[in-house]
Amino acid sequence: MPKKQLTARGLIIGAIGSIILTMSSMFIALKLSSVPWPIMFVVLVSMFLLKLCGNTNLQEINVTQTAMSAGAMVAGGLAFTIPGIWILNPDADVSLGDLLAVTLGGVILGLIFTALFRKYFIVNRQLPFAMGQAAAETLNVSDRGGKKVILLFVSMIAAGIFTWLRDWKMKIASTVLSAKTAVYGSYVGIWLSPMLISIGYIIGPVVVGVWFLGALIGDFGILIGGVELGLWDSQVASDIKSSLGIGLMVGTGIGILIKGIIPKAKDIFGSMFIKDRLGDNFVSMRWAPFVMVLVACAFTVITDMGVIASIITILGTWLTTSMSAQCVGQSGINPMEIFGIIILIAAKAVSSIGQVEAFYVAAVVAVACGLVGDVMNDFKAGHILNTDPKAQWIAEVVGGLIGGVVSVFILFIILKAYGAGAFGGEMFPAAQASAVAAMVGGISHMPAFIAGLIIATILYCINFPVITLGLGVYLPFYLSATAAIGGALRFVVDKIWPKFEADGKGTIIASGLLGGESIVGVIIAMYYAYQIIV
Repeated sequence: MPKKQLTARGLIIGAIGSIILTMSSMFIALKLSSVPWPIMFVVLVSMFLLKLCGNTNLQEINVTQTAMSAGAMVAGGLAFTIPGIWILNPDADVSLGDLLAVTLGGVILGLIFTALFRKYFIVNRQLPFAMGQAAAETLNVSDRGGKKVILLFVSMIAAGIFTWLRDWKMKIASTVLSAKTAVYGSYVGIWLSPMLISIGYIIGPVVVGVWFLGALIGDFGILIGGVELGLWDSQVASDIKSSLGIGLMVGTGIGILIKGIIPKAKDIFGSMFIKDRLGDNFVSMRWAPFVMVLVACAFTVITDMGVIASIITILGTWLTTSMSAQCVGQSGINPMEIFGIIILIAAKAVSSIGQVEAFYVAAVVAVACGLVGDVMNDFKAGHILNTDPKAQWIAEVVGGLIGGVVSVFILFIILKAYGAGAFGGEMFPAAQASAVAAMVGGISHMPAFIAGLIIATILYCINFPVITLGLGVYLPFYLSATAAIGGALRFVVDKIWPKFEADGKGTIIASGLLGGESIVGVIIAMYYAYQIIV
């Protein structure tokens, strides 16, 4: 293992990159209701800058990009939840201190759980983490050179041009949808995304097939089939679909705890309580319980969340960060606002928490899950590249905390510049925050939620990849269909042309396509952010 991994120059580059990406991610999350995965962009930027400095290696690049990307998803978690406060009540009073406590609390919890969960999900479970694989493949191929690097960059350029034509020039539609199914509230069609097709290819046909099965159940079974059979109207169908999908994801989280986390609790959490014991961890975590208590106290005192809601938030973050790691590992998708909604509803059910404080709960969870989802991809790349996880985690601390502070100040600047009425409108649609605002009242169809929870818990315990089933039920059909195309391509290649994938060419092309869309998406996001600021 190379010694030169965590360096001062790497942390400086990572910190500056985290500031820039956090700012752009906040604007793009509010404006376009999405946050492009930053990992491929920061891999290339880190590699370019460090090679320009000279005397570097893949591990130093990997550590630097971990710091650089950490703030982006922190900004996403905040943008996907907090604006819902002003969407419901433009006159709501939210202090800078409250948001700093909420955001930094979420970052700290995310830092703790990434350290505790890394070995279980990366080494023991060996989840695909398609983004992390693609990042590692890009670094390896770029470093070795040869014909494969040409294959990588040709596919990357092709996907970049396609994304530029689609998202910038508007010459290509982003989706192809069926107008006939829109009357049912269904979005049957295909999202024209090289990135999602590549994720489906890398993950493989089995998991993606289950994902697509969920989409068939959600849209053709509940939305279209149920309405056509006269079982319910369109509104009830929509409520059943969303509640069932959320229930399946929560049940998966419970299954992860029952089957995976709790039986290995001594190894995973031992370093939090036993002196000099690392267990499954790469760094002693004896400080973690004390810090978690301090975080709970900050939530209680600074934000007025109350003791019960603060405890529920800490425990809920433990549950949902494990769900986030599993979800990103198997699908490349991180519905962080959904995880926030789940714990928000739980906190409201057992406490007298206020409306604003309920959004704080959702924000803590979403920030932590966003950070965990992003850094687990970095850890996957690090595992492939033989990077020191402790060095990566320290870089995550730097980038995550910087991103937390920057994201709060940027949100406040936007609030002061455009006013609370800009959220949920044409200026900043903030679709995810609107969804959180709509769910503040609770689960819309409790029987479907409970059924999904029970089914998913059982299926997970018998090794069925149920979290992608829940994603398929919950997400719009066109997203699942696009991922299914990638899974189908992988199935065909493995059956008809196995040597192509045995040589790694298929994964290299997929990594290039994924990287091309991701990189151009981040560049466009940064340009939009610049335009808004100026």
